[in-house]
Amino acid sequence: MSSRIAVRDLPQQDQPHYRADHVGFSALSNAELLQLVWAFKYLDTPTDLLSRAGSLTDLSRMTLEEMAEVQDIGPGAARAIKAALELGRRLMLEAKPDQTQVRSPADAAAILMTKYGHLEQEHFVVIMLDTRNRVIADEVIYKGTLNSCSVRVGEVFKSAIRRNAAAILIGHNHPSGDPEPSPQDISITRMIVQAGELMDITLLDHIIVGKSRFVSLKERGLGF
Repeated sequence: MSSRIAVRDLPQQDQPHYRADHVGFSALSNAELLQLVWAFKYLDTPTDLLSRAGSLTDLSRMTLEEMAEVQDIGPGAARAIKAALELGRRLMLEAKPDQTQVRSPADAAAILMTKYGHLEQEHFVVIMLDTRNRVIADEVIYKGTLNSCSVRVGEVFKSAIRRNAAAILIGHNHPSGDPEPSPQDISITRMIVQAGELMDITLLDHIIVGKSRFVSLKERGLGF
């Protein structure tokens, strides 16, 4: 006989939909929110899914097929969860650029993690800033494993010059989840710092993002 607890057998005050109505969505756990995305029969189904993934970031990276391998999660539930996660990501992207000011490495890392931290391929990004360190735009200029031969300095500064940026930040994601910089990362940083000095466009930092962590090469004095 199964020991799994059916959601309908819980006391009303413990059921996710009741708690959402009475204490608010922000008070619910990740598993409870997933339960509301799709009305699973058993309470431990979303918990099993989160345990399988490890984190919400890793959950967003799971394929539909990988989600459907968890007991009681079929294609419909998997699609609904992927759609909910994508809506959340898009909500984070709706902030207007002129409202985003970079005051610290953490601010830059937040931009990069939201847009690129979930991707399974490295993306090399240039964030262009005005004189008050407000974001003008960000642009992906390279995809794939970085090396100093593949990254062209001219491409790094091309859009910054066109947009009259006062400074830039560069960043990229490590799909492995480990943001520790490689010798190539440091070499690329040094090369771009030197080019920026010639063009009078300051490179403020190079941020590497991983799974819930980031490294600022400027803070570590690597390449600067």
